Amino acid sequence: MQRNNFSDEHHMFRDAFRTFLDREMVPNREKWTEDEIVDRSVFAKAGAAGFLAMAVPEEYGGAGVDDFRYSQIISEEICRADLLPHGLGMTLHNDVCLPYFLDYCTDEQMQRWLPGIASGELITAVAMTEPGIGSDLASMTTSAIRDGDTYILNGSKTFITNGINADLVIVACKTDPSQKHKGMSIVIVERGMEGFERGRNLDKVGMHAQDTAELFFTDVRVPAENLLGEEGQGFTLLVKNLPQERLSISLAAVAHARAMLGWTIEYARERTAFGQPIGNFQNSRFKLAEMETEVTIAETFVDRCVDLLNDGALTAEEAAMAKWWTTELQKRVADTGMQLHGGYGYMNEYPIARAWTDARITSIYGGTTEIMKEIIGRSMGF
Repeated sequence: MQRNNFSDEHHMFRDAFRTFLDREMVPNREKWTEDEIVDRSVFAKAGAAGFLAMAVPEEYGGAGVDDFRYSQIISEEICRADLLPHGLGMTLHNDVCLPYFLDYCTDEQMQRWLPGIASGELITAVAMTEPGIGSDLASMTTSAIRDGDTYILNGSKTFITNGINADLVIVACKTDPSQKHKGMSIVIVERGMEGFERGRNLDKVGMHAQDTAELFFTDVRVPAENLLGEEGQGFTLLVKNLPQERLSISLAAVAHARAMLGWTIEYARERTAFGQPIGNFQNSRFKLAEMETEVTIAETFVDRCVDLLNDGALTAEEAAMAKWWTTELQKRVADTGMQLHGGYGYMNEYPIARAWTDARITSIYGGTTEIMKEIIGRSMGF
Protein backbone atom coordinates (compact mmCIF):
# COMPACT_ATOMS: atom_id res chain seq x y z
CA MET A 1 0.00 0.00 0.00
CA GLN A 2 1.44 3.37 -1.04
CA ARG A 3 1.70 5.92 1.78
CA ASN A 4 1.28 9.51 0.68
CA ASN A 5 2.10 11.48 3.83
CA PHE A 6 5.70 12.19 2.80
CA SER A 7 6.87 15.02 0.53
CA ASP A 8 9.90 15.17 -1.75
CA GLU A 9 11.82 16.81 1.09
CA HIS A 10 10.97 13.91 3.37
CA HIS A 11 12.19 11.42 0.78
CA MET A 12 15.47 13.33 0.40
CA PHE A 13 15.88 13.32 4.18
CA ARG A 14 15.21 9.56 4.23
CA ASP A 15 17.88 8.90 1.62
CA ALA A 16 20.40 11.03 3.50
CA PHE A 17 19.66 9.38 6.84
CA ARG A 18 19.81 5.89 5.32
CA THR A 19 23.24 6.74 3.93
CA PHE A 20 24.31 8.00 7.36
CA LEU A 21 23.20 4.77 9.04
CA ASP A 22 24.91 2.58 6.45
CA ARG A 23 28.14 4.56 6.84
CA GLU A 24 28.31 5.33 10.55
CA MET A 25 26.20 2.79 12.42
CA VAL A 26 25.71 -0.47 10.51
CA PRO A 27 29.46 -1.27 10.46
CA ASN A 28 29.56 -0.88 14.25
CA ARG A 29 26.42 -2.90 15.00
CA GLU A 30 28.14 -6.00 16.38
CA LYS A 31 30.78 -4.07 18.33
CA TRP A 32 28.24 -1.85 20.06
CA THR A 33 26.09 -4.88 20.85
CA GLU A 34 29.08 -6.59 22.43
CA ASP A 35 30.08 -3.41 24.31
CA GLU A 36 26.45 -2.90 25.38
CA ILE A 37 26.68 0.79 24.57
CA VAL A 38 26.76 2.99 21.48
CA ASP A 39 29.88 5.11 21.12
CA ARG A 40 28.84 8.64 22.04
CA SER A 41 30.75 10.01 19.04
CA VAL A 42 27.86 8.91 16.81
CA PHE A 43 25.67 11.57 18.43
CA ALA A 44 28.11 14.28 17.36
CA LYS A 45 28.21 12.85 13.85
CA ALA A 46 24.42 12.76 13.70
CA GLY A 47 24.26 16.32 14.98
CA ALA A 48 26.74 17.54 12.40
CA ALA A 49 24.67 15.90 9.66
CA GLY A 50 21.45 17.55 10.88
CA PHE A 51 19.72 14.47 12.28
CA LEU A 52 19.48 15.58 15.91
CA ALA A 53 16.95 17.90 17.52
CA MET A 54 15.66 19.27 14.21
CA ALA A 55 13.01 21.32 16.02
CA VAL A 56 15.63 23.45 17.79
CA PRO A 57 15.42 27.02 16.41
CA GLU A 58 18.16 28.07 14.02
CA GLU A 59 19.43 30.69 16.46
CA TYR A 60 20.44 27.84 18.78
CA GLY A 61 22.04 25.68 16.10
CA GLY A 62 19.05 23.61 15.01
CA ALA A 63 17.09 23.40 11.78
CA GLY A 64 13.92 24.98 13.16
CA VAL A 65 11.83 22.20 11.59
CA ASP A 66 8.88 21.18 13.76
CA ASP A 67 7.50 18.23 11.78
CA PHE A 68 7.26 14.87 13.50
CA ARG A 69 7.33 13.06 10.17
CA TYR A 70 11.10 13.46 10.24
CA SER A 71 11.16 11.55 13.52
CA GLN A 72 8.96 8.93 11.86
CA ILE A 73 11.48 8.55 9.04
CA ILE A 74 14.35 8.20 11.52
CA SER A 75 12.52 5.40 13.35
CA GLU A 76 11.65 3.61 10.13
CA GLU A 77 15.20 3.69 8.81
CA ILE A 78 16.75 2.67 12.13
CA CYS A 79 14.53 -0.42 12.19
CA ARG A 80 15.05 -1.19 8.52
CA ALA A 81 18.79 -1.34 9.20
CA ASP A 82 18.33 -3.67 12.20
CA LEU A 83 19.51 -0.94 14.57
CA LEU A 84 16.60 -0.60 17.00
CA PRO A 85 18.74 -0.92 20.19
CA HIS A 86 21.51 1.18 18.64
CA GLY A 87 19.20 4.00 17.60
CA LEU A 88 16.95 4.14 20.66
CA GLY A 89 19.18 6.70 22.35
CA MET A 90 18.84 8.98 19.35
CA THR A 91 15.03 8.78 19.21
CA LEU A 92 14.86 9.32 22.98
CA HIS A 93 17.06 12.41 22.58
CA ASN A 94 14.94 13.79 19.71
CA ASP A 95 11.41 12.80 20.61
CA VAL A 96 11.23 12.39 24.38
CA CYS A 97 13.82 14.69 25.95
CA LEU A 98 13.94 17.60 23.52
CA PRO A 99 10.36 18.84 24.17
CA TYR A 100 11.21 19.50 27.82
CA PHE A 101 13.98 21.87 26.76
CA LEU A 102 12.01 23.50 23.96
CA ASP A 103 8.77 24.00 25.87
CA TYR A 104 9.84 24.77 29.43
CA CYS A 105 13.32 26.30 29.37
CA THR A 106 13.95 29.96 30.08
CA ASP A 107 15.89 31.96 27.49
CA GLU A 108 19.03 31.57 29.60
CA GLN A 109 18.57 27.79 29.82
CA MET A 110 18.01 27.56 26.08
CA GLN A 111 21.23 29.43 25.41
CA ARG A 112 23.10 27.09 27.77
CA TRP A 113 21.75 23.76 26.56
CA LEU A 114 20.07 23.84 23.14
CA PRO A 115 23.21 24.30 20.99
CA GLY A 116 24.84 21.25 22.57
CA ILE A 117 21.65 19.20 22.28
CA ALA A 118 21.43 20.02 18.56
CA SER A 119 25.11 19.31 17.92
CA GLY A 120 25.16 16.03 19.86
CA GLU A 121 27.73 17.37 22.31
CA LEU A 122 25.13 17.13 25.09
CA ILE A 123 23.31 13.78 25.19
CA THR A 124 20.04 13.76 27.11
CA ALA A 125 18.09 11.34 29.29
CA VAL A 126 14.94 11.48 31.38
CA ALA A 127 14.86 9.93 34.86
CA MET A 128 11.40 9.17 36.20
CA THR A 129 11.28 5.52 37.29
CA GLU A 130 12.52 4.51 40.73
CA PRO A 131 13.09 1.05 42.19
CA GLY A 132 9.82 -0.37 43.43
CA ILE A 133 7.34 2.22 42.14
CA GLY A 134 6.88 1.30 38.46
CA SER A 135 4.29 3.58 36.87
CA ASP A 136 3.25 5.15 40.21
CA LEU A 137 5.27 8.32 39.75
CA ALA A 138 3.50 10.21 42.54
CA SER A 139 5.06 7.78 45.03
CA MET A 140 8.63 8.71 44.10
CA THR A 141 11.00 9.45 46.98
CA THR A 142 13.81 11.28 45.17
CA SER A 143 13.81 14.74 46.74
CA ALA A 144 15.26 18.15 45.91
CA ILE A 145 15.12 20.44 48.91
CA ARG A 146 15.78 24.14 48.38
CA ASP A 147 18.83 25.48 50.19
CA GLY A 148 19.57 29.07 49.24
CA ASP A 149 20.35 29.22 45.54
CA THR A 150 20.61 25.43 45.15
CA TYR A 151 18.53 22.29 45.52
CA ILE A 152 19.99 19.38 47.47
CA LEU A 153 19.05 16.29 45.48
CA ASN A 154 18.91 12.81 47.04
CA GLY A 155 17.52 9.56 45.70
CA SER A 156 17.93 7.04 42.90
CA LYS A 157 16.46 6.16 39.51
CA THR A 158 16.53 2.97 37.49
CA PHE A 159 15.98 1.70 33.92
CA ILE A 160 17.30 5.00 32.54
CA THR A 161 17.87 4.92 28.77
CA ASN A 162 21.09 6.80 27.84
CA GLY A 163 21.97 6.53 31.52
CA ILE A 164 25.68 6.03 30.90
CA ASN A 165 26.08 8.41 27.94
CA ALA A 166 23.88 11.25 29.18
CA ASP A 167 25.27 14.73 29.88
CA LEU A 168 21.92 16.29 30.82
CA VAL A 169 19.43 14.27 32.87
CA ILE A 170 15.83 15.45 33.28
CA VAL A 171 15.16 14.33 36.85
CA ALA A 172 11.67 14.10 38.32
CA CYS A 173 11.81 14.71 42.05
CA LYS A 174 9.87 15.95 45.06
CA THR A 175 10.54 19.55 46.06
CA ASP A 176 7.74 19.10 48.60
CA PRO A 177 7.91 15.51 49.90
CA SER A 178 4.72 16.03 51.94
CA GLN A 179 2.70 16.20 48.68
CA LYS A 180 2.13 13.60 45.97
CA HIS A 181 1.51 14.96 42.46
CA LYS A 182 1.62 18.60 43.59
CA GLY A 183 5.00 18.15 45.23
CA MET A 184 6.78 17.03 42.04
CA SER A 185 9.26 19.21 40.14
CA ILE A 186 11.88 18.73 37.44
CA VAL A 187 15.55 19.63 37.72
CA ILE A 188 18.32 19.20 35.16
CA VAL A 189 21.33 17.32 36.50
CA GLU A 190 24.53 17.79 34.54
CA ARG A 191 27.45 15.43 34.02
CA GLY A 192 30.15 15.98 36.63
CA MET A 193 27.98 17.36 39.43
CA GLU A 194 29.40 16.20 42.74
CA GLY A 195 27.34 13.40 44.26
CA PHE A 196 25.83 12.31 40.92
CA GLU A 197 26.91 8.74 40.22
CA ARG A 198 25.96 6.17 37.60
CA GLY A 199 25.45 2.58 38.61
CA ARG A 200 25.92 -0.45 36.43
CA ASN A 201 24.90 -0.66 32.81
CA LEU A 202 21.99 -3.04 33.37
CA ASP A 203 22.14 -6.57 31.94
CA LYS A 204 18.97 -6.86 29.83
CA VAL A 205 17.26 -9.67 27.93
CA GLY A 206 17.45 -7.65 24.70
CA MET A 207 18.36 -4.15 23.53
CA HIS A 208 21.97 -4.98 24.32
CA ALA A 209 23.52 -2.02 22.50
CA GLN A 210 21.42 0.47 24.47
CA ASP A 211 22.95 1.74 27.71
CA THR A 212 20.34 1.45 30.45
CA ALA A 213 21.55 2.44 33.88
CA GLU A 214 20.84 3.10 37.51
CA LEU A 215 21.46 6.68 38.67
CA PHE A 216 22.27 7.75 42.21
CA PHE A 217 22.07 11.23 43.73
CA THR A 218 23.73 11.88 47.08
CA ASP A 219 23.51 15.47 48.30
CA VAL A 220 23.88 16.74 44.75
CA ARG A 221 23.79 20.54 44.78
CA VAL A 222 21.77 21.47 41.72
CA PRO A 223 21.72 25.22 40.95
CA ALA A 224 18.27 26.76 41.27
CA GLU A 225 18.60 27.97 37.68
CA ASN A 226 18.46 24.28 36.65
CA LEU A 227 14.84 24.03 37.75
CA LEU A 228 12.62 23.36 34.72
CA GLY A 229 9.39 25.32 34.87
CA GLU A 230 8.18 26.10 38.37
CA GLU A 231 8.19 24.15 41.60
CA GLY A 232 5.23 21.79 41.83
CA GLN A 233 4.71 21.69 38.03
CA GLY A 234 6.68 18.50 37.49
CA PHE A 235 3.80 16.07 37.15
CA THR A 236 1.95 18.39 34.76
CA LEU A 237 5.03 18.76 32.57
CA LEU A 238 5.63 15.02 32.50
CA VAL A 239 2.03 14.25 31.55
CA LYS A 240 1.99 16.87 28.78
CA ASN A 241 4.97 15.21 27.10
CA LEU A 242 3.72 11.64 27.38
CA PRO A 243 1.59 11.58 24.17
CA GLN A 244 4.62 12.42 22.01
CA GLU A 245 6.79 9.93 23.90
CA ARG A 246 4.24 7.18 23.40
CA LEU A 247 3.78 8.02 19.74
CA SER A 248 7.54 7.82 19.30
CA ILE A 249 7.49 4.31 20.77
CA SER A 250 4.59 3.45 18.45
CA LEU A 251 6.50 4.62 15.39
CA ALA A 252 9.44 2.39 16.28
CA ALA A 253 7.14 -0.54 17.04
CA VAL A 254 5.41 -0.35 13.66
CA ALA A 255 8.69 0.23 11.82
CA HIS A 256 10.23 -2.75 13.59
CA ALA A 257 7.22 -4.90 12.72
CA ARG A 258 7.51 -3.86 9.07
CA ALA A 259 11.22 -4.69 9.05
CA MET A 260 10.66 -8.09 10.68
CA LEU A 261 7.93 -8.87 8.18
CA GLY A 262 10.28 -7.97 5.35
CA TRP A 263 13.01 -10.29 6.68
CA THR A 264 10.46 -13.09 7.04
CA ILE A 265 9.09 -12.65 3.52
CA GLU A 266 12.62 -12.77 2.12
CA TYR A 267 13.38 -15.93 4.09
CA ALA A 268 10.08 -17.56 3.04
CA ARG A 269 10.98 -17.00 -0.60
CA GLU A 270 14.50 -18.40 -0.31
CA ARG A 271 14.06 -21.31 2.12
CA THR A 272 12.70 -24.48 0.56
CA ALA A 273 11.03 -27.52 2.07
CA PHE A 274 9.55 -30.50 0.27
CA GLY A 275 10.69 -29.06 -3.02
CA GLN A 276 9.15 -25.60 -2.80
CA PRO A 277 9.66 -22.24 -1.00
CA ILE A 278 8.09 -22.35 2.46
CA GLY A 279 6.10 -19.23 1.58
CA ASN A 280 4.12 -21.35 -0.90
CA PHE A 281 2.51 -23.40 1.86
CA GLN A 282 -0.96 -22.22 2.76
CA ASN A 283 -0.19 -21.76 6.46
CA SER A 284 2.81 -19.59 5.62
CA ARG A 285 0.81 -17.51 3.12
CA PHE A 286 -1.97 -16.99 5.65
CA LYS A 287 0.45 -15.95 8.40
CA LEU A 288 2.24 -13.53 6.08
CA ALA A 289 -1.09 -12.16 4.87
CA GLU A 290 -2.24 -11.58 8.45
CA MET A 291 0.97 -9.75 9.33
CA GLU A 292 0.89 -7.65 6.16
CA THR A 293 -2.68 -6.61 6.91
CA GLU A 294 -2.12 -5.75 10.56
CA VAL A 295 1.12 -3.85 9.94
CA THR A 296 -0.53 -1.84 7.15
CA ILE A 297 -3.48 -0.98 9.41
CA ALA A 298 -1.06 0.06 12.17
CA GLU A 299 0.92 2.24 9.77
CA THR A 300 -2.28 3.95 8.69
CA PHE A 301 -3.24 4.74 12.28
CA VAL A 302 0.18 6.03 13.34
CA ASP A 303 0.36 8.16 10.19
CA ARG A 304 -2.89 9.76 11.35
CA CYS A 305 -1.50 10.22 14.85
CA VAL A 306 1.60 11.95 13.46
CA ASP A 307 -0.62 14.36 11.54
CA LEU A 308 -2.61 15.03 14.72
CA LEU A 309 0.58 15.66 16.69
CA ASN A 310 1.83 18.07 14.04
CA ASP A 311 -1.49 19.92 14.36
CA GLY A 312 -1.28 19.95 18.17
CA ALA A 313 -4.38 17.77 18.40
CA LEU A 314 -3.10 14.33 19.49
CA THR A 315 -4.86 13.27 22.68
CA ALA A 316 -3.46 11.15 25.50
CA GLU A 317 -6.07 8.51 24.72
CA GLU A 318 -5.12 8.27 21.03
CA ALA A 319 -1.44 8.03 21.94
CA ALA A 320 -2.27 5.28 24.43
CA MET A 321 -4.23 3.39 21.77
CA ALA A 322 -1.30 3.62 19.37
CA LYS A 323 1.23 2.62 22.01
CA TRP A 324 -0.44 -0.52 23.30
CA TRP A 325 -1.69 -1.79 19.97
CA THR A 326 1.51 -1.32 18.00
CA THR A 327 3.83 -2.74 20.67
CA GLU A 328 1.65 -5.82 21.08
CA LEU A 329 1.61 -6.16 17.28
CA GLN A 330 5.39 -5.84 17.27
CA LYS A 331 5.66 -8.83 19.63
CA ARG A 332 3.23 -10.90 17.55
CA VAL A 333 5.13 -10.23 14.36
CA ALA A 334 8.43 -11.06 16.07
CA ASP A 335 7.06 -14.37 17.33
CA THR A 336 5.39 -15.37 14.07
CA GLY A 337 8.43 -14.33 12.09
CA MET A 338 10.68 -16.45 14.28
CA GLN A 339 8.31 -19.43 13.93
CA LEU A 340 8.37 -19.19 10.14
CA HIS A 341 12.18 -19.09 10.22
CA GLY A 342 12.16 -22.42 12.04
CA GLY A 343 15.35 -23.37 13.86
CA TYR A 344 17.32 -20.65 12.10
CA GLY A 345 15.05 -18.09 13.71
CA TYR A 346 16.54 -18.96 17.08
CA MET A 347 20.09 -18.23 15.90
CA ASN A 348 21.46 -14.79 16.75
CA GLU A 349 23.08 -14.51 13.33
CA TYR A 350 19.58 -13.94 11.94
CA PRO A 351 18.05 -10.51 12.57
CA ILE A 352 14.67 -12.02 13.51
CA ALA A 353 16.26 -13.64 16.58
CA ARG A 354 17.73 -10.38 17.81
CA ALA A 355 14.48 -8.59 17.01
CA TRP A 356 12.47 -11.12 19.03
CA THR A 357 14.34 -10.26 22.23
CA ASP A 358 14.46 -6.53 21.47
CA ALA A 359 10.70 -6.35 20.88
CA ARG A 360 9.67 -7.71 24.26
CA ILE A 361 10.38 -4.53 26.25
CA THR A 362 8.36 -2.06 24.20
CA SER A 363 4.99 -2.98 25.73
CA ILE A 364 6.54 -2.21 29.14
CA TYR A 365 8.56 1.00 28.85
CA GLY A 366 6.82 4.31 28.34
CA GLY A 367 3.81 2.90 30.20
CA THR A 368 2.72 -0.73 30.13
CA THR A 369 -0.05 -2.06 27.94
CA GLU A 370 -2.21 -2.35 31.03
CA ILE A 371 -1.67 1.33 31.93
CA MET A 372 -2.51 2.32 28.33
CA LYS A 373 -5.81 0.42 28.54
CA GLU A 374 -6.52 2.08 31.88
CA ILE A 375 -6.06 5.53 30.29
CA ILE A 376 -8.40 4.64 27.44
CA GLY A 377 -10.97 3.06 29.75
CA ARG A 378 -11.09 6.10 32.03
CA SER A 379 -11.59 8.37 29.02
CA MET A 380 -14.69 6.29 28.24
CA GLY A 381 -16.19 7.17 31.61
CA PHE A 382 -15.29 4.00 33.49
